[in-house]
Formats: sequence, structure tokens, C-alpha cells
Amino acid sequence: MTEDQSFEEALAALEAKVEELSRGDAPLERALATFEEGLVLYRRCAAMLAEAEQRVTKLVEAAGGIQEEPFALD
Repeated sequence: MTEDQSFEEALAALEAKVEELSRGDAPLERALATFEEGLVLYRRCAAMLAEAEQRVTKLVEAAGGIQEEPFALD
């Protein structure tokens, strides 16, 4: 896990952690470590998605052409 990991890389790593835990054959300490690593990856993915959502803009017609407005979050 690195800070410069792309969303796709972080998601793939998270999926691997979920798969590892789903097998149910890891010793308790390893399962706990895997869970903690997965939680970090989940939070990173969620933060990246939230940032992407904030960057989404809607285009509206304006008198001089197209104008960008920030996407309103409810």
C-alpha cells in the first residue's frame, strides 16, 4: 500500500484482502492484520471516490457558451 496508489490499484488490493479473509484459513493474528490493511484500503478508496465526486461538474448553457458549475452535493 502506497500513498501514490491509483484507485484501481487500491481497489484490487482491497479485493485481494477480502478474498483472503473469505477463505477463512488464516490464523487469527494474520486475519486481524489483513482486516486492518483492508480497512485502510477501504478508507483510501472511499476518500478517492469522494474527491472524484466533488470534481464532477455539470455543464450549463450560458450566454457566452458553456459554463462549468461545481456539482452540488446533497
